[in-house]
Amino acid sequence: MERGEGGNEQPRSGVEGAVRGAAVVFGVTSRVGRELALRFAERGHPVWVGARDQAEAERIAKDIAVRTRVVAISGGFDARAVETHAALVSSIEAAVGPIERMVIAFGDMGDDGRRDPQMLRRIVEVNYLGAASLAELVADQMAARGRGIIAALGSVAGDRGRQSNYAYGSAKGALALYLQGLRNRVFSKGVHVMTAKLGFIDTRMTWGLATKIPIASPEAASHAVLEAMEARRDDLYWPPFWRGVMGVIKAIPEAGFKRLSL
Repeated sequence: MERGEGGNEQPRSGVEGAVRGAAVVFGVTSRVGRELALRFAERGHPVWVGARDQAEAERIAKDIAVRTRVVAISGGFDARAVETHAALVSSIEAAVGPIERMVIAFGDMGDDGRRDPQMLRRIVEVNYLGAASLAELVADQMAARGRGIIAALGSVAGDRGRQSNYAYGSAKGALALYLQGLRNRVFSKGVHVMTAKLGFIDTRMTWGLATKIPIASPEAASHAVLEAMEARRDDLYWPPFWRGVMGVIKAIPEAGFKRLSL
């Protein structure tokens, strides 16, 4: 795993001198993930940021270090390679110390129009299996120490299967159900797990999307996610109006819903 530190002068130059425990963002090349990593560093957390694109993750880490003068380390990871995740988590804690905040910010909507088994497997392995694997491992580490907060960026698409994105939605729905169970398991051990159900955010995944529904900024989304994590909320819909929108969609009887083009 490649690591990089940015900046030559960092008052919090070592894990021992850090005021706060480490914050980890898996999927930092997403715009919300990048903003969250910066927010954590601004609060004094040493950060580890990871992505498939190691070069971009390193660039982001250096930028965070220069802006905040906080330790920022980067690395590469493969969400689908679950057999590597245990060693990855161990190496992260060796580099930046015990993880106290963790965000799963990666996702894969698949290729537009493709519904073959290979595409379905990729969508499920990235959005569900990979995310659940990392959450399980980090939750166990946090539980052993009696503290920590995990947040996963899910999607309102997981609230009900729709013909336009049911493969992606099913994986995000499975992740939400998994997180609910994990939250129940580790609550008594001082660990909190939050599910963030995001609507349309201005990211690469929504680029060129034709919709009359407002598209939120990554900056606003990152602030909302961070505040919800610190408040130990169980779930977050962002923008907030999506809670009502999805409440209406979920309430439509299946007999009528299957006749809609959504």
